[in-house]
Amino acid sequence: MVGSRIFPAIRFDHAGKAEPRPNILDCMPHSLVFDHMFQLPLPVLEKLLRPVIVYLVLVLLLRLFGKRELAQLNPFDLVVLLSLSNTVQNAIIGDDNSVTGGIIGAFSLLAINWLVVRVLFRSSRLTKIVEGRSTLLVRNGQVDRKALQRESLTREELLEVIHRQGFEAFDQVRRCELEPNGTFYVEAFDPSVADKRHAELLARLDALSRDVSALRSQPAGD
Repeated sequence: MVGSRIFPAIRFDHAGKAEPRPNILDCMPHSLVFDHMFQLPLPVLEKLLRPVIVYLVLVLLLRLFGKRELAQLNPFDLVVLLSLSNTVQNAIIGDDNSVTGGIIGAFSLLAINWLVVRVLFRSSRLTKIVEGRSTLLVRNGQVDRKALQRESLTREELLEVIHRQGFEAFDQVRRCELEPNGTFYVEAFDPSVADKRHAELLARLDALSRDVSALRSQPAGD
């Protein structure tokens, strides 16, 4: 019949009393759930080595392809970095979606990163080799075209960086460097507008403090 409901059958014992219905949770294989969550389909050594290898390869590739990938000067650089994580994801985890595998992978990544940081901290020469050196792009208002070519930067992209720092043209910049981590260091010939306003505000506050001190030092009868 349309609209009729089917009720589960109720069992009765020998005394005619209804037996309690079995709980569906009691029928679930708990061991299967925990095995699916925590059982490793891959050897532990492989789970430890996969993140380490991918980490070292990515460091090497970013070192070879220059600092502009980290600077994210255009949407293409951002797309590359976002796609890079999805590209190497399977190489890191393999055929494993378990919680134990994720914990082991996270531990492996943190451990190799801690080890690399400690080694680079102890050796400045190795730091320069791995991270590279900063590239001088602008000196005394003059753009170094060869440096731009080495870093695959256009004059328009560099000008956009200068505009973000509050400068209108290159002749206002004393020094501009592209750091190994992808950030730009810009030094002006003259203090910027914000620095001038800050200095003026400090000067006014100092003058006001001197006036208040002078008023307090005057006798009450004056």
